[in-house]
Amino acid sequence: MHSYHLNINDPAFIYDPYPTLAHLRETLPVFYDEVWNKIFFLRYEDIAHLLRDKRLGRSITHILSRDELGWPPPNPLTRDFDHFQENHMLDNEPPKHTRLKGLMMKAFTPARVEGLRGKIQGIVNELLDRAEDMGQMDLLRDYAEPLPVTVIAELLGVPKEDRPLLRPWSAKIVKLYELGFTDEQAREANQAVVEFSAYIRQLADERRRKPGDDLISALVQVEEQGDKLTPDELVANCILLLNAGHEATVNGTTAGFLALARNPEQMEQAKEAAARNHPEFFKLAVEELLRYDTPLPMFERWVLEDFEYKGIPLRRGQEVALMYASGNRDPRKFPDPDRLCLTRTENYHLTFGLGIHYCIGAPLARLELQTSFQTLLKRLPNIHLATDRIEYAGGFVIRGHKAMPVAF
Repeated sequence: MHSYHLNINDPAFIYDPYPTLAHLRETLPVFYDEVWNKIFFLRYEDIAHLLRDKRLGRSITHILSRDELGWPPPNPLTRDFDHFQENHMLDNEPPKHTRLKGLMMKAFTPARVEGLRGKIQGIVNELLDRAEDMGQMDLLRDYAEPLPVTVIAELLGVPKEDRPLLRPWSAKIVKLYELGFTDEQAREANQAVVEFSAYIRQLADERRRKPGDDLISALVQVEEQGDKLTPDELVANCILLLNAGHEATVNGTTAGFLALARNPEQMEQAKEAAARNHPEFFKLAVEELLRYDTPLPMFERWVLEDFEYKGIPLRRGQEVALMYASGNRDPRKFPDPDRLCLTRTENYHLTFGLGIHYCIGAPLARLELQTSFQTLLKRLPNIHLATDRIEYAGGFVIRGHKAMPVAF
């Protein structure tokens, strides 16, 4: 296997990773990076196959101890963060993952998501009411961030006065998903887990005594064949819902708008569809925006047993990096992949994953993004970027923007 170092934290790469990914996809679609100690896969077919392969998993310590893996002792700075990771469904494998996901899905039902449609439209309208008279706003701070945070807060049943706490907690926690983080970031993330956990625990205790029609009340009561979520599992999965439930949507909103702004013909097409109240157009458009500039561009998996894939030896305990952003631009899967085409059909992008870890929040994210873009472009038909200087915040794994000034 070829060795190569991809500096994914290079600001130039974060700003525009696609030329580098295109070159590597054709010349070095699989390589081992010694610095990150991971095997990178860049082609759609390989990523899609490996996401469905049960010999890979989100966790490995359920089958091998840290000593067996040759790992150092756990980092004391992230003790509470590590405990949170052990108790949510995303970082677990069957049978625990099956159990947790089954219990979560009994409460987080399609009907519950569909029931949020009116609330999502109301939140979008309220945010645009505030912005409309100003003639300008920061699309990130004033629209992309508050929408999904408010929706998840409504879903969980977080009172309005407490909602400003949620985004800062989440922003600190997700820093630890980047490759390479500082001790200070580790301390801040761990403290955010401590505070967030205490808050959810208190809320869950209140819902046990006085249930409402929110998700926490449902999760407190949910049961399958006598099995229930433990208090730690309930807390961890509620935190996961907030983190996963808004980071992708926030980045999807700003990256999607940026893609439209840089493709004026597609922007005009979207504005015309919004003016005509054409929701079917926005179903296709959102899928294309999620493919074109992937909000969470890379996910990792552990190799759970020795096997060969296309002649490539994968050994138990190794880690693979699956470059969704590269797979979503693979010309073997998507005709003319570097062109934004809002009416693209058969758009089987990787953005929500595949296999047992497919994102359970995908229907909610789609509903939010469809409503958000259609309403934004209908109510503010003259909206445009108010800067040539777009900056990215943080790293590549959660590739978000620092700000996005727009005028209308």
